[in-house]
Amino acid sequence: MATIQKRTNPAGETSFHVRVRMRGQPTQTSTFQRLTDARVWASSIESAIRENRHFKTSSSKKHTLADLIDRYLGQLKERSPKRYQDVKAQLRWWREQLGYCVLSDLTKSMIAEKRDYLLSNSQFPNGNGKPTQRKRGPATVNRYMGSLHHAFSVAVNEWEWLEQHPMRKLGKLREPRGRVRYLSDDERTRFLEICRQSNSTNLYTIVVMALSTGARRSEIMYLRWRDIDFARHMITLHETKNGERRALPLTGLAYQLIRQRCDDLTPDKNAFVFEGEVSGEPANIQSSWNTAVALARLDDFRFHDLRHSAASYLAMNGASLAEIAEVLGHKTLSMVKRYAHLSEAHTSQVVQRMNQKIFG
Repeated sequence: MATIQKRTNPAGETSFHVRVRMRGQPTQTSTFQRLTDARVWASSIESAIRENRHFKTSSSKKHTLADLIDRYLGQLKERSPKRYQDVKAQLRWWREQLGYCVLSDLTKSMIAEKRDYLLSNSQFPNGNGKPTQRKRGPATVNRYMGSLHHAFSVAVNEWEWLEQHPMRKLGKLREPRGRVRYLSDDERTRFLEICRQSNSTNLYTIVVMALSTGARRSEIMYLRWRDIDFARHMITLHETKNGERRALPLTGLAYQLIRQRCDDLTPDKNAFVFEGEVSGEPANIQSSWNTAVALARLDDFRFHDLRHSAASYLAMNGASLAEIAEVLGHKTLSMVKRYAHLSEAHTSQVVQRMNQKIFG
């Protein structure tokens, strides 16, 4: 006997959940957007069971997307806390939108529809539970898709909750050419002075480190004292975006500030270099950062632009694209080609030397 239950998700969208029960046979369930489709499916299942056809049952019929996301986030929080912080807001958004859906009923078109909604809707969570009004770009939507894609990969390969990846043929949105926003000499001087005068005891040193090393914000904030080798003037980054360890030189002003900080604090080697008010948590500099950017009158400037600034300074001081990629931790040159125009003088010198050697 088939029963059809009407359901409404938090977004107000209606679906119809079908349950077919027949004595001696496993219960079959599915969800549809239209009542007509639900009735047709229920009728076909009942006919197939009466004809003794075999229906394979799997975990995909027992679990919803909400179950998958909850388990994935639980594992991630234990195994990779930094990654957990990066993706939790994105995956919770997917849970709100499609968490009600049984995995066996989740289709590529349903995910694509939500992807398009992501791109067109201007409100989305910013990590503290409050929606922002800033419109998402293709790069942000791709990160949302990437977070869900990896959760599905784990469910397919490790848990065997799904036989096939539901996002296998869903391509990425085309992203615009990467921006190159870096601090001019005047902007840099003004901004560093304001950061130095900030009420935050962390902001100035963090900004200097970002400009000096090109490290990402998360790499700096999750840096521990045990990762710094003062004798060799080197930092070892264990948790990076591409998953590979990376060594960074610690020189000049950045070295002096970190050395002085270590001497003043005499910290535990396992503590964060920039410890937050809550023990065991990295510092939160967002408020101090926003204030400093406003006081320095920096237009369209984000923390990640400190990394762009470091790469741009390297290019303008003769570093090759391969050298910039090595410092930034990129596996390919495609990500650093945006700085190529800044190293034209260096490129001209290379071509000139080649021509002199060949033609005299």
